[in-house]
Amino acid sequence: MRAMEEFKAIWDPLNRMNPGKVVHAYRADENLRMGPAYKPVTLTTKLTFASLESDGMQRAVERCIGMGKCRSLDGGKMCPSFRATREEKFSTRGRAHLFWEMLQGEVIKDGWNSVEVKEALDACLACKGCKSDCPTHTDMASYKVEFLSHYYERHSRPRQAMFMGRFARVTNFMTSAKPFAPISKWVAGVAPERHLPMFAPRTFRAMSKRRVSAKAATASQPSRKVILWVDTFNDHFSPEIATAAFDVLTRIGYQVVLPRKRLCCGRPLYDYGLLDEARALLRSAVNELADEIRAGVPVVGLEPGCLSVFKDELLKQLPDDPIAKKLSDQTFLFSDFVARADFEWPQLDASVVVHGHCHQKSIFGMKGDTALLDKLGVSWTLLDTGCCGMAGSFGFNADHYELSMKIAEDKLLPLVRQAPSEAIVVTNGFSCREQIQQGAARQSLHIAQLAMQALGKTASPRAAQKPSAMALDE
Repeated sequence: MRAMEEFKAIWDPLNRMNPGKVVHAYRADENLRMGPAYKPVTLTTKLTFASLESDGMQRAVERCIGMGKCRSLDGGKMCPSFRATREEKFSTRGRAHLFWEMLQGEVIKDGWNSVEVKEALDACLACKGCKSDCPTHTDMASYKVEFLSHYYERHSRPRQAMFMGRFARVTNFMTSAKPFAPISKWVAGVAPERHLPMFAPRTFRAMSKRRVSAKAATASQPSRKVILWVDTFNDHFSPEIATAAFDVLTRIGYQVVLPRKRLCCGRPLYDYGLLDEARALLRSAVNELADEIRAGVPVVGLEPGCLSVFKDELLKQLPDDPIAKKLSDQTFLFSDFVARADFEWPQLDASVVVHGHCHQKSIFGMKGDTALLDKLGVSWTLLDTGCCGMAGSFGFNADHYELSMKIAEDKLLPLVRQAPSEAIVVTNGFSCREQIQQGAARQSLHIAQLAMQALGKTASPRAAQKPSAMALDE
């Protein structure tokens, strides 16, 4: 230590570099940021930030201890915005620090109206990578939506939040016809470089014989009954995926039913802090499915971003509802559910490269996909990719397009381009498939479509099939 003191004195005679840290160290009870008099700020929040580890948003933000794993440039999922920009304020640690300063009110004094916090969060893709990759599980996606819910109480939401495609044919025409597309994209706040996904001519529900209630359907073997959660993306844009999932589940011995009402998890609402509206949708889903949930009927879904709502946001939105907790426990991604089924799969001679959706990797993991791929007998490679950069509406936003593509070009798009032309690209996220198609000109499949191929049917990305709706009848 004496030698180190001499060495430091030579190179740092004024003791400016990390004083008190290496030599002549401060006492353990000196210069504490949160000393004996420190008290957390009491806040009224819309999400519930309470667990064994944290109590309230202040304590949740303090989970970040500043170790900086979010500044890693390779491997894992976090933090895509930092990797693309190298800016500290766009790292999980930087954002957590800004939140702490905002809550203290000494440096950032305008609270929920803070321009600094809003700017830092604007580049956050809410990928949930920090929720799993951060050693302290700092949950920036939840902090972001809580902040936005308060920020937009005093500020107008961007026009993207108000744009909804209610009329499929008109929307398809307005966003693809050359004379109207640029204007339509500007109105919707969509980057001119983006191609908006086309609405399918018929939704999955429309192709089914009738809309039935999971409540009304009966089964001779109740334990073999499953509720297929058909999200908005796979209902309106890619019904062929819902069709494949329905047929696979039926073929391996399950009675597949749909909710009577058109339900929604509310995932897009979180992008703009619309927590009250999202909570209402979740309440509706819980009430509609309550009987089946009590009976132990599993819910099987296809879109990781939507299914993650039931594992994460649902428990923060309805923390005291036992049916909501049971629904969360009984919700499964398609691959996780199907891979554990007692079924002798036919073998598929194919080479597959897999990109994991951020929410799938963070909340569910990839074991279900890899286990199912093994059962199908394919040769597969799980790509070492982070976020695709699309992240729902993030990558379509004109203000985010450049950042979105920079994130995609970090790993995903180069690896997809390098994949052999005969390899099947598999990814379960709608956003990921759009980014791959638009950035690498490669079509990709949902794993439900690959499973259907193994069962002897062709399930191309754009060739929708009419579902076998027999099991949907009461």
